[in-house]
Amino acid sequence: MPPETHMPLGEFIGGHHDAIIGEFSAFARTLIPPDSEMTEADLRDHARDMLVAIAQDLETAQSTEEQSQKSRGRGSANVMEASGRLHAEGRIGHGFTPAQVLAEFRALRASVLKLYEHSGHTDIAGVTRFNEAIDEVLTESITRYAAKTDLYRDQFIGILSHDLRSPLSAITAGAALLAASANDDPRQARVAARILHSAQRMERMIADLLDLTRTRLGGAIPLKRARVDLQQLCDEVLLEIQAAHPDVVVHFAASGDLTGEWDADRLAQVVSNLLGNAVQHGDGGPIRLDVRGEDAAIQLSVHNDGSAIPAAAQASIFEPLARGNSDGVTDSIGLGLFIARAIVTGHGGDIRLRSAVGVGTTFEVVLPRTPALSAAPDTPSQGQNRPT
Repeated sequence: MPPETHMPLGEFIGGHHDAIIGEFSAFARTLIPPDSEMTEADLRDHARDMLVAIAQDLETAQSTEEQSQKSRGRGSANVMEASGRLHAEGRIGHGFTPAQVLAEFRALRASVLKLYEHSGHTDIAGVTRFNEAIDEVLTESITRYAAKTDLYRDQFIGILSHDLRSPLSAITAGAALLAASANDDPRQARVAARILHSAQRMERMIADLLDLTRTRLGGAIPLKRARVDLQQLCDEVLLEIQAAHPDVVVHFAASGDLTGEWDADRLAQVVSNLLGNAVQHGDGGPIRLDVRGEDAAIQLSVHNDGSAIPAAAQASIFEPLARGNSDGVTDSIGLGLFIARAIVTGHGGDIRLRSAVGVGTTFEVVLPRTPALSAAPDTPSQGQNRPT
């Protein structure tokens, strides 16, 4: 066998950049979005950077254990990390989709292996490591792509939700004026009431979206603590629930000292969201709200006798959109339990679920009376927070 058949793959890649990139770019050009300003140089430079990183990885000594770990996606060298990160950010900027990014990596892999095979060289170990390196940079690129797009999406939702508040406030104010001036016109009063109710629903949805983006972007829901009487707060929320759902029966029981240092608006959201969930999924039966004061904490529970939540769904019940309404009609966008948990944990408390066939569903909240000494200082609330 001629000596050249033993040329390592890393050395081959280093000496054949132009041929590999030419083969790759012929296909990759077909992936560029029509409205992208990506140039041929941009396309080639990204491929060249990845090839350099791959060649460096192939030339790095690797033990059997390191190879085993890398094959499981747990490599420690991370030689490809920077290349994958830069590649993802560049492709996002030029409007590539995840499918196009994957196709691009397939094209680069195929270009290298085809040219290496046609050259007559053999390096089985090098080909194995090359595939590992491609997989590593692909994983890093897709992970970075997903993180960036999630960030952009959440920022967009947050900005949109914030900017919608001004025109919505104008609609709410206008509907209130129409309702106030409709004493002699029942039809106008009904229309104004429907507009006002719809605007208030939209305000609650926008508040939920803002809370969602705040927590998804790494921040905590802001709290403004003051002395609160939880029994009085529950009474006020019950009036709102009963006004919106006059046919629903809620049995409220309170005992013990129910005062503490909490954010009243946020706790009203928790109670309202839990009761609203019970109304939505309680099959029309009575609901129980129990609040009990203990030495250092408050125990609050909301129970309904509706259908049990399947065991498989219970693990994700506090995630956004985890449980929908069977009839498709709802006053929310599926964030109530997610936000309730964020508020409770922000107060240093805990929220749990118990649900079983024949027993019903109970959400239990444990709420410390005062913030823990090690807790981060609360951030003053900005704007009005409405219970949902």
